[in-house]
Amino acid sequence: MASSAHAPRRRLVSHETYELVFSTVYAGLATNLLVVVACLPLVVLAMTTDPSASWPALAVLAPFCTPALVAAFAVFRAITADGSAQVVRTFWRGYRQHWRRSVAVGALGTALVVVLAVDVRAVWGHAVGAVAIPVLVTLIVLTLVTTLVATASLADHPTARLRDLLRVSLFAGVRRWYLTLPALLVLAMLGSVVAARPAVGLGLALAPLLFVAWGGARYALHSTLGAVTGSGTTPAAASR
Repeated sequence: MASSAHAPRRRLVSHETYELVFSTVYAGLATNLLVVVACLPLVVLAMTTDPSASWPALAVLAPFCTPALVAAFAVFRAITADGSAQVVRTFWRGYRQHWRRSVAVGALGTALVVVLAVDVRAVWGHAVGAVAIPVLVTLIVLTLVTTLVATASLADHPTARLRDLLRVSLFAGVRRWYLTLPALLVLAMLGSVVAARPAVGLGLALAPLLFVAWGGARYALHSTLGAVTGSGTTPAAASR
């Protein structure tokens, strides 16, 4: 009895579990802060103006936030592979490495969405709109899906030609629509949370929801490459 009374108590949660929880929470909060800092002009403009009136300026600034998303995805990739990865260092390294290509992807996607949305507004209420609007909305969705998959895959394929990456991203987005459409819905959910409660959306929900969208879009491309090429190493290989 005496020996059992002085026996050490077993911990309900191990030290490794504490470290895992702490590192995960830290990675999420740090990624939230880094994305907000990198996108600060867009965040300030969106929070201080009426987006329905300031949308041209928001559209101009939006492509310059794409590198922050790619950097966040690079953090997710590094943490998934190695839980001890340095969040801040990985983020800014990915930001610098993929800045030019990610801005190009963001600019192309934003320009296409703006043009298509303006066309929808132009034919709204007209007889031709009954035929044109479904086509235009479908093109908008395809543009968003392609941009999301390409953005989520830039860190995985830093040497792939942008044209090949966009082509394969479009194919993967359509072929794996059951992964990419939910990813878009997650991003739409993030946008609604940020619009309703900016502190909660940008401070807490940003990294978890981005992680879910990244996982779906990334797996869509990788599974498509595997189906097309057998090994599926690069978008360039799949485009041949």
